[in-house]
Amino acid sequence: MAGKYDDLARAILENVGGRDNVSSVAHCITRVRFKLKDEDRADTEAIEALEGVIKVMRANGQYQVVVGNKVEDVYDAVVAIGGLASTGETDVADTAPKGIAAKAIDLISGIFAPMLGTFAAAGIMKGILAAITQFWPAFANDGAYTVLYTVADGMFYFLPVVLAYTASKKFKMNEFTGMAIGLALVYPTMVALTGGEVVGSVDLGFAGTFSWYATFLGIPIIMPVSGYTSSVIPVVLMVWFGSMVEHWCKKWMPASVKMFFTPLVVMVVSITLGYLVIGPIATMFTNLLTLAFSALFGLPVIGSVLGCTIVAAFWMCLVIFGFHWSLMPIALMNLATLGHDYILGSMIAHSFSLGAVLFAMYLKNKDENFRGICLPAIISSFFFGVTEPAIYGVALPDKKAFVNACIGSAVGGLIIGLTGAVVYMSGGLGVFNWLSFLPIDATSTVGVMHMVWAIVASLAGALVGFALEYATYKPAAK
Repeated sequence: MAGKYDDLARAILENVGGRDNVSSVAHCITRVRFKLKDEDRADTEAIEALEGVIKVMRANGQYQVVVGNKVEDVYDAVVAIGGLASTGETDVADTAPKGIAAKAIDLISGIFAPMLGTFAAAGIMKGILAAITQFWPAFANDGAYTVLYTVADGMFYFLPVVLAYTASKKFKMNEFTGMAIGLALVYPTMVALTGGEVVGSVDLGFAGTFSWYATFLGIPIIMPVSGYTSSVIPVVLMVWFGSMVEHWCKKWMPASVKMFFTPLVVMVVSITLGYLVIGPIATMFTNLLTLAFSALFGLPVIGSVLGCTIVAAFWMCLVIFGFHWSLMPIALMNLATLGHDYILGSMIAHSFSLGAVLFAMYLKNKDENFRGICLPAIISSFFFGVTEPAIYGVALPDKKAFVNACIGSAVGGLIIGLTGAVVYMSGGLGVFNWLSFLPIDATSTVGVMHMVWAIVASLAGALVGFALEYATYKPAAK
C-alpha cells in the first residue's frame, strides 16, 4: 500500500537530481537533510513549489528540504523509495561540507540532532516531576516518583553512552565499540572513585583545580568531581580518537582476528588514554569555555542582561543556518557543572514572539492559502517551540515580520537577564519549556519564581512581537 507521503518523497528525490546524486540523507526536527554530489543538479524552484514543502535551505554542506512536523514520515518515504539505508546513510562516500565553520556545525548537529526528541521528552518528564514536588513535596518519597524519575534522569545520567552512539555513526566507527567507551565513562566503580580520598591535586589557574583519587601505574587518574556522567565533550573526543584507532587497525589487522582484536585494541587504548589524557584536556577546555560565558554573563550590572538579550535577539538567526547547535554543548556543560543554564533560559520567548507575529499576520491577511500555511505554524511555535515552519514559510520571506519577531525575543531575553531566571534542565520547547525553569530540588528557595518570570518573558515577547507586526503589516493586494 502506498504511503501518504510517497508522491512527495518521489518528487523530492527526482528534483534533487535522482537517487544517484544523493550521498546521504538524514533529518532533524523539520528538515530532510541531503548531502548531494552535485547541488547544481537540484531544482530548488521545483522542490519549493511542491505541496508540503515549506522552503529549501543550503547550509553546512547540506541541501535541506524544510517540510515541518511531518519530517519523519517524509524522511521514511524518501529512504524507502530511494532505496537508502534505514539509518539515513548510504554506502556512498559523503560529500564533506566546505569550510571550517560548516564542518563544525555539521559535526555538532550530526551528533546531537538524532537524540533531540528523546532528550526533550526526558526533560519534559523531569519538569513535570519538579512541578509536582513543588506543590506536593511528599510525592518525592513515593515509589512512583522513583520510577518516573528514571524516565526523567536516565537519559541525562547516561548521556555519554547516547552521545557515544551518535558520535560513532558520525565518525563512521563501529557503534557498539563507541558505546563501550561511553559505558566505561559511567561505570559505577569509576563514578564512585571521586567520592574517595583525594590523592593529589594541581591548580591550573583559569583552567581550574584538578584532583585525582587513584593512579594508573603511577600516572594520576584526573577526573571531575562529579565524574563523567552527563558530560558532553569528553566522550565525543574519546570516540573521535577511537575512530582514528579503529580505522588504523583495520588497515593492517589480519581478517581472521579483525572482528574481535580491533575492538579490543580500540577500547583499551581509547578508554585508557581517555581517562589519563583526553578526559583531563576536555575538562580543561570545558572549564575555559564555561569561564568565557560566565565572564560575559557575569559582567558587573550589565552582564546577565547583555548576554541574555544578545542570545535571545539572534537565536532565530542562528536557527536559520543551524548555528544554534553550536551553543548546545555549552548549555549541556552548564547543566552538568553548574546545575543550571542561562543560554537556553534566555531564548525562552523566541517561539512565542514568532507565533504572535504570525497571529497578527493571520488576523489581517484574509487570503485562505496564506492562512492555511500560517495557522499550523502558529500552533507549532506556541505549543511545541518548533519554529522552522514559521520562519521559512512566513516570517523570513516577509523580512519585517522576522525582524519584529527577533525584537520580541530580545525583550523576553532582557526580562530573563534582569530577573536572573535560569533553566535547570534541558526540556521541551514552547509551553513545555516553562517547566525547565523549575528547580529539581523541591527545597530550593527559588520555588516557582523562575518559571513565573519565564512565563512573563514569553508573554512580553509575544505582546511586543504582535504589537509591532499588527501596526506595520500590510497584506499584499490581490
